[in-house]
Parts: sequence; structure tokens; C-alpha cells
Amino acid sequence: MSEVSAAARGEDGFTLIEMVCVLAIVAILAAILLPRVSGETSRPRLEGYAIEAAAILKGDRTAAMKAGRQIATSIDANVRSFRSGATGRAMQVADDVVVTALLPERCNDRPALSTVSFFPNGMSCGGVIKLHRGEHGYEIRINWLTGGIEIVARGAS
Repeated sequence: MSEVSAAARGEDGFTLIEMVCVLAIVAILAAILLPRVSGETSRPRLEGYAIEAAAILKGDRTAAMKAGRQIATSIDANVRSFRSGATGRAMQVADDVVVTALLPERCNDRPALSTVSFFPNGMSCGGVIKLHRGEHGYEIRINWLTGGIEIVARGAS
């Protein structure tokens, strides 16, 4: 008799609405906390940084040819940033990504500092920019003769 009276009063377990509410709360907490747990840059995001940096370089090359004047892209490997000389568009790479810029000391008889210069004829001063984290890495290669830019996947170096 006590079992029947407990069931009649609705104390037999959880209702469907209670279960849905608990699951919704758990899902919201997971959505908030999971991105914070993995604070490292993923391989696809690392590739995205390489593509975005290459796009800035390609944009400056195109702008130099259209404008008929030299345009330089600034690269600051220490703070992991890129800035377009044509548009001022800037890009910042995550703290756990190592950026190495192998650029010429001089370009067109001037100190190159930390820039890649593009000329009206499409040529550039060339260079290689490496982005890597752990075992994964990408090289952005700038051909000095053609000004062409390519991305090559590499192991960390």
C-alpha cells in the first residue's frame, strides 16, 4: 500500500522536465568550459594563421603591382604579428605559436629590417616565415624573383 501511495503522490523518480533541465545545464557548462580546457593552438588553427599571413603578403604584392610603387609587409616575429603596408590590416598569432622570420638584411640597397618588400614588377626581397607549435609547422615562402607566395607544411624546427 505504501508503494501505491508514493506513486500517487508523484515521488517515484524524476520527471521528464527535470531531466531535460539537468541536461541543459550540463550542456551549457560544457560549452563554456571546454574551449578553456584546451588553450593550445590546434593544427587547423595553425594552418589558418599561415593562410591568413600569406593572404596579407599576397594582398601587398597585388597592391604594389596595381599602385606601381613599392609596398612592404611588416613582420614582428617577437610579438608574432603581421601588418599590411597597403591596407594596414594586422594579424596577431597566438602566444603558443613560435614565429621565425628568415628575411634578407638588405633589400634594394636599403636595410630591410623586419619587412618583406614587394615591387611594381611583382618581384620581392624574398624570405621565409615559419609558424610552428610542437611537432606541427608551416613555412610561408616568398620567392624573390617572382614574388610568389607558397605555404609548405613542415615539422617543427
